[in-house]
Amino acid sequence: MKIGILGGGKVGGTLGLSWTLKGHEVVFGVRNPGSDEMTALIADSQGRARAGSAAEAAAFGEVVVNALPWRAAKETLSALNLAGKVLLDCTNPILPGLTGLEVGTTTSGGEQVAQWAKGARVAKVFNTTGFENMANPVYSGAPVTMFYCSDDAEAKKVAATLAADTGFAPVDAGPLSNSRLLEPYALLWIWLSAKGGLGRDFALTTSRR
Repeated sequence: MKIGILGGGKVGGTLGLSWTLKGHEVVFGVRNPGSDEMTALIADSQGRARAGSAAEAAAFGEVVVNALPWRAAKETLSALNLAGKVLLDCTNPILPGLTGLEVGTTTSGGEQVAQWAKGARVAKVFNTTGFENMANPVYSGAPVTMFYCSDDAEAKKVAATLAADTGFAPVDAGPLSNSRLLEPYALLWIWLSAKGGLGRDFALTTSRR
């Protein structure tokens, strides 16, 4: 699969590297493609990744991943032609200081992303845990849950496939409007990690009888 990743930070970089190791091809869309961080990441990708602009990543990807900081997402997505493409949204509209969410209850970051990225087939996924768990999502020998939601069947299929390729157990969480549930869920993980004393080496998951 050809994947364009908008952003090459901890989330985008970790996901991209994981996917290259599964045989996918990746272009990272970043402000500084020649940075030391990107050079090191590309070197680890077994020749399956390169870095370019956001427009290059969007044009390359059969699937595009929004791993941008929330504050940068609107400007970048609005400027790109993503019509018809599956867009996986990993962002959370978290306020500074972890004081809450910028939007919620009656809309969500995922739904706003769908408005900014005109014509894209948006799925919310990879937003509910930290990048360390994206690098290794296995606890006690079992993969932890990765929820995804979308109004588009193909976007759901892609989200589930790439979640499984990363090592997660994908779980369909319904329509894109359920981003209103997944984003507060993400804030809970972040709060427990940063302020609740659990650190970053833990995961929230599902279990069934």
